[in-house]
Amino acid sequence: MGSFDPLLSAGPALVWTVVLTFVFLECAVILGLFLPGDSMLITAGIVMASHASGEAHVWALSVGAMVAAVAGNQVGYAIGHRTGHHLVARKNGRYINVRNLQRVAELLHRHGFVAVLIARWIPWVRTLCPSVAGAARMDHRKFTVASTIGAIIWAPVLLLIGYYAGSFLERVSWLMPIVIGTLVVGLIVGTVLGVRHYRQEMAQPAEEFAFESAPTGALNTEA
Repeated sequence: MGSFDPLLSAGPALVWTVVLTFVFLECAVILGLFLPGDSMLITAGIVMASHASGEAHVWALSVGAMVAAVAGNQVGYAIGHRTGHHLVARKNGRYINVRNLQRVAELLHRHGFVAVLIARWIPWVRTLCPSVAGAARMDHRKFTVASTIGAIIWAPVLLLIGYYAGSFLERVSWLMPIVIGTLVVGLIVGTVLGVRHYRQEMAQPAEEFAFESAPTGALNTEA
């Protein structure tokens, strides 16, 4: 593996730390909206495939990522719930703007439970959905069930795609370090750029987004 020996020798502990931190942040707070969550899970699966105990670790990490995702969603919901029926958007923001908050609110209003499941697969919606659901007073039990089912599907699927792709790449010894190197560099660059974009977004003037009373009732009763 050449220059990536330190990364691989750090073992599953490094992968666990990165994965659980990224998953939690992406599901809990606005900063997570700018982090490369999906590609990080696939990369983690590929790196795990290079370890002798990788299969056991990737399944265990799937469970850990599920827990981190559910916990993050609960934090995001609580943050939204504490704001009342108001969320702070960013004027001229690329992601945290009134238009996107309205789109998520309408998605939850129309589809409720199913919308939370779908949100798990759409990066920016995945991060905004918990806080919007909390602020809109979506039934907490339904939100928890939907977000848990979504996490059970989302995290293992991406980790296992990476793991089995990595197992295939292991057969071509010269290709594995190139793939891992490219993915790791991409994640580092993506994270640095994401933090930079987050700071730029938060520097925009604040703009309040208020929920209508009608969507609130629908979110509390829809299955």
